[in-house]
Amino acid sequence: MKRKARQSSGEVLWARADGVLRQLTATSAGLDLELAFDLDGHPAGVLAVVQRLLRRRFNGAAVVLNEYRVAGTALTAHFRVTATAPPSAACCAALERQLARVTAPWGLRVRRGLQRHQGSAGLAIWSELAGGISDDYRGHMHPHFARRDLPVLCAVAAGGGERFALWGPFPSSRGPLYRLQHYAATAVSLNDLLPLLTNLDLTVEAEHDFVFPLPPQPVWLKSFVVRGGAGMLPLAGLREPLLALFGGLRDGRLENDPLNRLLLTCGLPWRQIDIFRGYRNYYFQLGSPFSRQRVDFALIHNPTVALLLFRYFEARFSPAIHDEDLLAREERLLFPLRLELAAALDGVTDVNADRILRTLFNLIDATVRTNYYRRCAGDDYFFAFKIIDLGIIDMPSPRPVCEIYVHAATMEGIHLRGGLVARGGIRWSERPDDFRTEILGLMKTQMAKNVVIVPVGSKGGFVVKGSLPNREEGAQRVEAAYRTLVRGLLDLTDNRVGGRILRPAEVIAYDGDDPYLVVAADKGTATFSDIANAIARDYGFWLDDAFASGGTHGYDHKALAITARGAWECVNAHFRELGRDPDRDNISVVGIGDMSGDVFGNGMLLSPRLRLRAAFDHRHIFLDPDPEPLSAHAERQRLFRLPRSSWDDYDRTLLSNGGGIFPRAAKEIGLSPEVKGWLGCHHDSIDPAGLIRLILCAPVDLLWNGGIGTYVKAASEKHEEVGDRANDAVRVDGGQLRALVVGEGGNLGFTQRGRIEYALAGGRINTDAVDNSGGVDCSDREVNLKIFMQHLMEIGAVSSRGERDRLLAAVSGEVCAAVLADNRAQSLALSLDQRRCRDDLAPFFVLATRLADAGLLDRKGEALPNEAEVRVRPQPLLTRPELAILMAYAKMQLYQGLLDSDLPLHPGTQGFLVDYLPPSLRERFGARMAEHPLARELVATVVANRVVNQGGSALVQSLARTSGVPPVVVVTTYLALDRILVGDSLRQALRSRDGGLTVARTHELLLRLEELLATLVAGSLAAGVELALTERDLTRLRQSSDTLLSSLATTLSPPRYGRCRAAAALLEKGGLPTAAAWRLAALAEAGAELTAGLLAQLAKTADEGRSNR
Repeated sequence: MKRKARQSSGEVLWARADGVLRQLTATSAGLDLELAFDLDGHPAGVLAVVQRLLRRRFNGAAVVLNEYRVAGTALTAHFRVTATAPPSAACCAALERQLARVTAPWGLRVRRGLQRHQGSAGLAIWSELAGGISDDYRGHMHPHFARRDLPVLCAVAAGGGERFALWGPFPSSRGPLYRLQHYAATAVSLNDLLPLLTNLDLTVEAEHDFVFPLPPQPVWLKSFVVRGGAGMLPLAGLREPLLALFGGLRDGRLENDPLNRLLLTCGLPWRQIDIFRGYRNYYFQLGSPFSRQRVDFALIHNPTVALLLFRYFEARFSPAIHDEDLLAREERLLFPLRLELAAALDGVTDVNADRILRTLFNLIDATVRTNYYRRCAGDDYFFAFKIIDLGIIDMPSPRPVCEIYVHAATMEGIHLRGGLVARGGIRWSERPDDFRTEILGLMKTQMAKNVVIVPVGSKGGFVVKGSLPNREEGAQRVEAAYRTLVRGLLDLTDNRVGGRILRPAEVIAYDGDDPYLVVAADKGTATFSDIANAIARDYGFWLDDAFASGGTHGYDHKALAITARGAWECVNAHFRELGRDPDRDNISVVGIGDMSGDVFGNGMLLSPRLRLRAAFDHRHIFLDPDPEPLSAHAERQRLFRLPRSSWDDYDRTLLSNGGGIFPRAAKEIGLSPEVKGWLGCHHDSIDPAGLIRLILCAPVDLLWNGGIGTYVKAASEKHEEVGDRANDAVRVDGGQLRALVVGEGGNLGFTQRGRIEYALAGGRINTDAVDNSGGVDCSDREVNLKIFMQHLMEIGAVSSRGERDRLLAAVSGEVCAAVLADNRAQSLALSLDQRRCRDDLAPFFVLATRLADAGLLDRKGEALPNEAEVRVRPQPLLTRPELAILMAYAKMQLYQGLLDSDLPLHPGTQGFLVDYLPPSLRERFGARMAEHPLARELVATVVANRVVNQGGSALVQSLARTSGVPPVVVVTTYLALDRILVGDSLRQALRSRDGGLTVARTHELLLRLEELLATLVAGSLAAGVELALTERDLTRLRQSSDTLLSSLATTLSPPRYGRCRAAAALLEKGGLPTAAAWRLAALAEAGAELTAGLLAQLAKTADEGRSNR
């Protein structure tokens, strides 16, 4: 009990035996009040509450607690209010009612509040919760707030999860305060919530924790008292978007970073803020020189600019703005906003912030499509946008034609395209900081690889955010990220329905029609084709299961071994040119990969004569210094068939003396005398990275790359330039390799400079784009067949999906044969260009210059030397990797030129279209191939490949330059003359492996044929003869050619004619058909006479045509 002096007597204005206000007396010093109430159920501090009420009631007069007595739970208190006018009886009655409310037991007040707001449901909540409310909660939480808390607590207890509430503002000397409530069905640490508030720049003034033991589960409540920072909008006006932001942060729909502060500075909801987050993340993938925080605060510190940037995005892409004419939208909305933005940017004082904001503006302006308004209101929200790369000011080279970026809280993804009709794989990347750089490098390779197919190159990739705790969860999250990326791509891709192109719903497009989108499997997504096709089917996408090659109703590359077989064709060609036959001769090998992999596993089974002496993958190092080929081949076959096998499953009893299998995690690996002698190592043990370097540099016939990673660079390159940090410790220089031949079954195993260095040291190597093109070639043929079959089903020529699937399965062997023929043709083309280089380098440098001048070729990026650099080499020649680059770009340029011409639609080229079909389908469906949706592209692809493969990379450009005619005229003339000379049958005879000709002799005869063709084309163009691909004219000229050949007995001197017959006899003895042997011998011996005769006949034909006109 506490006592003070009693007040003097005075006039009693209010007196009653019950109630709270027992007596109110007016005295000379003011008013004395006697209050009485029961303390039971009251929180601590009730007297202070009464004191504040009296102060408010009497207009701020001083209120002093003079005395109070407590007996049991009964409390009597005396207050003095300094001088004030005596209240009326009505005022006293009102005061009594107020005092009754504030001194009523806490529980009673809460119960009454629940009943008043929720009726009987409120009473039920109280009865359920009343017994579990702690005194701590009662003491800290006003009944008014408790009435709000309790229904939420019950809901969370019943349904789980988390919820937030925001109350206020409450005035304070430091500015408005707010109470932020967090309810959770599981305990959440303060460390989990404070970063959310910190990134919002909210100051926490106080925090209290409460636990409510409710059925069926307890609920935890964290109550924060928070205050906003300077320059923020009032939190009360942002209550709903702020609570939505907290909810999104806690359930993982958005990321916690300072950009969320834009809600409090600009009033932007979290999905609108996420637009900036998507562009910011894309900016970093382009190579931003600024930190993430610097970019964030450029927006935060310039809220006017940030708001204008969003308004510009909204004006550009919101479908709610009903301007069907984009020009009208530009004039009415976008142009004025640009002016506003320019003025606002002029007011930005920080030069770096100005640069950042202008870059973000440029990125938005270069965007031509977005799915934001398609997704922003849904639970499946993520943000995707499509950019035309020419519109980006600071984009590093090389520039794709366009790209789609997909941003979500759980992943980031990108898809780069070298053209509108493009295809390539989508991979799981583990390089979150620079995955675009990784994908761009792969897209460049894909561009070169795709020259054998219709679409140009594309590549996609994604990263999964956060750590992957275990394999199962990791697989689920990788698949979920893949699904998000695929949906993002399809959100922004046009559809083809009934011959019409349809835009995606809720998408404003600033580019032309874009209905072609095809993807493929890659690292980490090998089994995802069915997933992608199911998503495409959900979208009603016109390609259906041609969207992603492979899958249940497509070609299984691993089962067909097509990538490995294609690379093996290139390896075979290398060895045959060295005079060795891998099918008969023992070939010693070191490899990158293991037998569970597609390219490595299939590759190491393609010949029983392979002696695999060492290999490594990310788990093990395999050593077998002196293997027995047949038993080792059988064991590799067993491992290949064993699901999820590793080198650790290899039967160690089959290893040769000194062999072993070692984990890469080992600290040291002991070396046997056999291994030391083979590798030239004097140490008894070595660390795994050192052993791998020795394996890569081992003296063997073949280095077979079937793995992932970049293992060989040039001596002039630094490891940091390679962009594969994981393999820095094991990487070697190209000049250190001692293998005779390299087979690049995997992508990016060498840098281009590493390849060139190895080739200059005498090694035989192409590029990964040449060697492993079999997979993409097979996929494209599958996709094009499916597109064609879809058309045939629509017109009833194919009865059902089941028949389609049976037809596809039946022709898989023919498809593979066509793919392998493409691999052989490209490898042969490089060999022929190497021989051409020895005769004359100049055309290749002219070609490189013209490609660079056209903006196609980046000589520095492709490591392509200039003429002076080549001339000082010990052998002044271009290497095969350099020639492979020229070949790819020559095909790209020619393909585009043909596509822009009428030649692909000419009746004389339709045979190429029919020949594209597998042979067993030609009779039934060949006449309908002209109806293929990609007929034009198919013809352009086949013709570009045929002309460059046969005539060489520099042929078309050289003849077009010297004759002054467009490249398409050169191609038309070349094709016509090739048919006149029946070049196809001659090449087929020479390429047959049943013949007994040496590789060198075969190459010599092929070059003679191409030289004659080039001379004829040049002569025809010089004479102004324009040949048409009409069968009647070509037949007549072919007959003239036959007449010239049959008359050689009289036109050649007897010795020359004798040499011609002898040469024909040798060719025939070598296995060539008689007619082909005679033609080839005649072309070699009497090329000048045949050229003169044919040119005369061509001139005569041209004169007849002019006179007929």
